[in-house]
Amino acid sequence: MNAPAASILVVDDEPDLRTLYELTLLREGYRVETASSVQEARQQLQDHRYDAVITDMRLPDGFGMELLQDLRDQQRRERCVVMTAYGSAENAVEALRAGAFDYLTKPVDLKQFRSVVASAIQGTDGVPAPRSSRSPGRPGSASTEPVGTGGALDRLVGDSQAIRNVKQRIAKVARSMAPVLIHGESGTGKELVAQALHASSQRSDGPLIAVNCGAIPENLLEAEFFGARKGSYTGANQDRDGYFQAARGGTLFLDEIGDLPLAMQSKLLRSIQERSVRPLGSTQEETVDVRIVSATHRDLAADVLSGRFRQDLYYRLNVIEIVIPPLRERREDLPALCEALLTRIGRESGVKPPALTERALSTIASHPLTGNVRELENLLHRAVALSDGDELHVECAASTAEAFGTRPAPADPPVSDAKLPSGTQGTSGPTPCATLPNDLQAWLDQQEREILVRALREANFNRTATAARLGISLRQIRYRIARLNIAAPNDNDVHDDLA
Repeated sequence: MNAPAASILVVDDEPDLRTLYELTLLREGYRVETASSVQEARQQLQDHRYDAVITDMRLPDGFGMELLQDLRDQQRRERCVVMTAYGSAENAVEALRAGAFDYLTKPVDLKQFRSVVASAIQGTDGVPAPRSSRSPGRPGSASTEPVGTGGALDRLVGDSQAIRNVKQRIAKVARSMAPVLIHGESGTGKELVAQALHASSQRSDGPLIAVNCGAIPENLLEAEFFGARKGSYTGANQDRDGYFQAARGGTLFLDEIGDLPLAMQSKLLRSIQERSVRPLGSTQEETVDVRIVSATHRDLAADVLSGRFRQDLYYRLNVIEIVIPPLRERREDLPALCEALLTRIGRESGVKPPALTERALSTIASHPLTGNVRELENLLHRAVALSDGDELHVECAASTAEAFGTRPAPADPPVSDAKLPSGTQGTSGPTPCATLPNDLQAWLDQQEREILVRALREANFNRTATAARLGISLRQIRYRIARLNIAAPNDNDVHDDLA
């Protein structure tokens, strides 16, 4: 037996517009009823149940926000779409924060109108939204693998109250189209939260396009975001879509949004407000249907005060905020995180990882882990590489201080230059860096990489000889070469034979 057609209540005091919306929705196969005031709409809602309510913001006897509040107070199932006048960005943001599923800006574009209504109907008991009104994503355009709702949330490992709050927040806000700003320190898992938001939403069938805003050259930003037409710049040999077009019907994740230059912030704001983009070299606007999720480790409010970030864009992006706690605030999750990361390391390497012991866990807990989960993962990668037995061996936290040359000098006299390895004469210990690095793990990796590259070159890229020179096993040298992505001038030059 077929499900009944989805029912929609349209509330607008202008008869011509009310008729236009009604006819548009009837052609899409919906059942439609109308009202011209708050009082009339309340009477309709008292007598009937709907799948969606579409209401103008300003009505003769009140505001559409009153109907939205009624739906929330009564815990009704109807999703509410609010229509606001052109340029009333504050009203749209207020409606989204109050629980509206989405908003439309007057004069309403009918194609956009059909798309927003179709999205609102998804997941209700009525007939699913007509496929013709939904914009499919480009094949292969999503940057992540499809993952179910449960799977996406399960990847946020931990059972602390802090991480449970994040999961509950995701489940609550995923149902709407409101923009979300994810805030957290580097390495806390902001992209995982974005993936969970996308997978938990009614847009999960569409693509998730992840963009690192700080990794795109400034002169390419406009073409990358909005697309370009053939001949619009040197080398543009054909039309190409931008990130907005690639994310149609899905989610556009703007990572490190605070790194965008001011000129691009202005263009991005317009595209978000108007839900349309103009490709480079084109005179025509293209309607886009995307949900915006952004992330940053910066204090954007402070950036607004200093003039580095537009206040209106911040206001538009920060409709709903999800704050990810740093690892130091949820250390009770360390055992589960370590087990999950070790399982993944073993799966990727094809080798069963050593067992996580209480001693190893205690050593891990003694680390400051300022790089959060990313640093923990790197720490476990190192431990797996250095552990030769069945149990995981983790270096103590003091090794970090030693790497920076801050460890107290030993009581024994320094080793003479004659006993130092080749190339280290004239040094009495690790050379401290001039300034503290912003990313400790990246700094340590760079030091290790430079040492390995130098040792490999001196051994003509013979890994066995290099391992013997550095006092580590062949297995460990292979692992480090792979982890640090070290390649010889010719990959065929890398060998294990003893020369």
